[in-house]
Amino acid sequence: MDAKATEGGLNVTLTIRLLMHGKKGETVKKMREESGARINISEGSCPERIVTITGPTDAIFKAFSMIALKFEEDINASMTNSTVTSKPPVTLRLVVPASQCGSLIGKGGSKIKEIRESTGAQVQVAGDMLPNSTERAVTISGTPDAIIQCVKQICVVMLESPPKGATIPYRPKPASAPIIFAGGQAFTIQGQYAIPHPDLTKLHQLAMQHPPFTPLGQTTPGFPGLDATTPTSSHELTIPNDLIGCIIGRQGSKINEIRQMSGAQIKIANATEGSAERQVTITGSPANISLAQYLI
Repeated sequence: MDAKATEGGLNVTLTIRLLMHGKKGETVKKMREESGARINISEGSCPERIVTITGPTDAIFKAFSMIALKFEEDINASMTNSTVTSKPPVTLRLVVPASQCGSLIGKGGSKIKEIRESTGAQVQVAGDMLPNSTERAVTISGTPDAIIQCVKQICVVMLESPPKGATIPYRPKPASAPIIFAGGQAFTIQGQYAIPHPDLTKLHQLAMQHPPFTPLGQTTPGFPGLDATTPTSSHELTIPNDLIGCIIGRQGSKINEIRQMSGAQIKIANATEGSAERQVTITGSPANISLAQYLI
């Protein structure tokens, strides 16, 4: 790493986000104390957590070297009783604003190639943005040492070319999963499955039995559409032109299916000259809208 970046970096606070699985509470506490970086782990019942590491660059590198070494320990531990002979590399997934990925890849892939060659780590920038965000996953794998060198170089790029425009941060699987009411029962959608949700079902049945309490749906954020008389609202989405075809489907078959399943009205605006996106307006009750969004 060149001196300029190190000197400039010491008093610059940088935030690096990465995706991890599982709970590592104790380890994190130790990492905070030893690295001096602020380390935050997203809450929620998702298998994926976002780990945010903020601090001067040297504190970040320290935290990363601890994470990389911890991952290597885990790999070694898992190999002691396995028959695999080749040791898998340590792999970390960073979450980087898409507006910075261009600088990271460089002209014709020159920068990412340079990082790969000088650090010996494998670096992959995902082609697609993470769901509902303007961030991309950057996967780094290699030995702990290669990973630390690689993170250093990525930090330099991120400091030299800050993100442009607003970044919509990636949040693993929405905490308030879309809710479907069918046959007097409430279901939340998780991945491909609809899971019965007893608490919501109770609330839903209460809402149906007691007309005097109709405002229930409006006063309880997080339970959209509990109330049968919820006023309709509308929600706008922008969808890239190259994806709109798969949402409309053959002769409109897909979009009609989404309209029927969600019970929402969906209007797709005509393409505007020079714009790479199409405006989609969804109208209906909050539950219908959240379901239509989910299906889209």
